[in-house]
Amino acid sequence: MAAPHRARALSPARRSSTFFANHIKDLSFKNPNAPRSLAPTETQPAINIQINVIVQQLAQTDHEVALKLEGKAESAGSVLFAFELTFAGVFRVQNVPAETLQPLVMIECPRLLFPFAREIVANAVRNGGFLRSCSIPSISSRSISSVRRRCRRRSPLPLLRLSARPAWFGRHPRA
Repeated sequence: MAAPHRARALSPARRSSTFFANHIKDLSFKNPNAPRSLAPTETQPAINIQINVIVQQLAQTDHEVALKLEGKAESAGSVLFAFELTFAGVFRVQNVPAETLQPLVMIECPRLLFPFAREIVANAVRNGGFLRSCSIPSISSRSISSVRRRCRRRSPLPLLRLSARPAWFGRHPRA
C-alpha cells in the first residue's frame, strides 16, 4: 500500500499553465468605400485572413501570447472592408520541460485565444455595416500541424493564411 504514495512523492512537480487575462492591444476596422460598399451585390467577396503569433516572455514563468489577425474582403476589385486585430493573453507556465514550452505557447495558448479574437472581428465587421458578421473558419488540426512544422523551422512567415468565399455574406441594403 505504501508504494503508490511513494511513487507520487517521487514524481516531478506538477506541470501547469494558467490563463490570467486577455486584452485587445490594437483593433482597426476600415470600410474605405462606404457607403458604396454597403450596397447589395450578387457576387460574393473574397476574404483573406492572415494570422500570426507573437510571444513575449514577461517573467520566468509568465508569457504574453498575442494573435495578430489581418484581413480584407474584396469584391470586383474593390475593398469592402479591412481589419487588423492584435489580441493577447497572459499565461503562467510552470514546470514544463523546455522541449514542450514552444509548442505550448505557439499552439495551445493561441488556440485558447482564437475564439475570443474571432468574436471581436465578427462584431467589428457587423458594426461596420455588414449585418451578417464575418465568420472566420476554425483552426483545423491540419493548420495546427502546419504551425508545428513552422515552429520547428522557426519560419518568419505568417503562421496561418485563410481564404474563403462564404455563402453567408449578406449585407443590409441601404436606401
